[in-house]
Amino acid sequence: MAKATSKTKTQKLISDNSLNFLKEYINTPSPVGFESSGQKVWLNYVKDFVDTTYTDPYGTAVAVINPNAEFKVVIEAHADEISWFVNYINDQGLIYLKRNGGVDHQIAPAMRVIIHGKKGPVKAVFGWPAIHTRHAGSEPKEPQPKPDNLFLDCGARSKKDVEALGIHIGAVVTYQDGFDELANNYFIGRAFDNRIGGFMIAEVARLINHNKNKLPFGLYVVNAVQEEIGLRGAEMIARRIKPNIAIVTDVTHDTTTPMINKIVEGDIACGKGPSLAYAPAVHNKLLAFVEDISGKKKIPVQWRTLSRTTGTDTDSFAYANDGCPSVLISIPLKYMHTTVEMLHRDDVDNTIRLMYETIIALSPKTNLSYL
Repeated sequence: MAKATSKTKTQKLISDNSLNFLKEYINTPSPVGFESSGQKVWLNYVKDFVDTTYTDPYGTAVAVINPNAEFKVVIEAHADEISWFVNYINDQGLIYLKRNGGVDHQIAPAMRVIIHGKKGPVKAVFGWPAIHTRHAGSEPKEPQPKPDNLFLDCGARSKKDVEALGIHIGAVVTYQDGFDELANNYFIGRAFDNRIGGFMIAEVARLINHNKNKLPFGLYVVNAVQEEIGLRGAEMIARRIKPNIAIVTDVTHDTTTPMINKIVEGDIACGKGPSLAYAPAVHNKLLAFVEDISGKKKIPVQWRTLSRTTGTDTDSFAYANDGCPSVLISIPLKYMHTTVEMLHRDDVDNTIRLMYETIIALSPKTNLSYL
């Protein structure tokens, strides 16, 4: 089969249709363990660019180009967003919660949410006493938001009212805030961690389809579930696919944000390109291959180091089966795990370009042997 060639100049990386998909995808709730709504949106978009699609028992979605090829390459992101569970309903109709993933309790007061109950979505708010009434009493400081003192008010005035709305113990709760655009080509929204990754891998599939690239391997475009509670979806699908190479994309911290220590987190900024990382799980020769592509194609990249784990699905793919050469390509993000996660459109473009150019340069003969 002929080696793939690059033709990205024939098409805008983010088309108007692509941007509409991104908005719909970001605005569709996809909480940990309940990702099916977002996965349906994703599959409906990507299905036109691939040969086949399937899902696994827990909802990881896979779109495949060349499904009969023996050599397999994965590009992967995760679909789930942090959220809350309904944990207790008191007699006054106030709803207390438990975390579902690493949700930040300090941003919750006065936020609007959707409770996903058995009768459909129910609007609610995180109630919080007015500043005039938050007397410290015997405490040295005024009360701070904590998971055990935060509560939802959906307008009900009794437990019976709450249950009549279809709200039950275990109902999942997501924030209401969605996609928007700011000045200077910034996007904001909740759950860019990591639905922006799902968007970008879908765009790679679209570009391959549009440019009629012929790949000498099977390409598995994987949108995994349950990353936020321990990389579980990637762990399951890696064992099923048994890939030869994995390219994982996720978000990383923009460390120009106040209160972030660059000595600890490195020097990464939005608008300066995707971030590549050194880490034990990141395969050095595959990383060098990606770095070489970035230089040849004049795609700006930034660098950081990670320690025992990357904290991303890279870890699950790298150590699956007999070991899978894996690399992590991250996109800088401000305000992670809030409802106003912020990233730069140029970084989206360049991360898509870097993954695309890497894919079409790879072949089963690419030498990734250390020895």
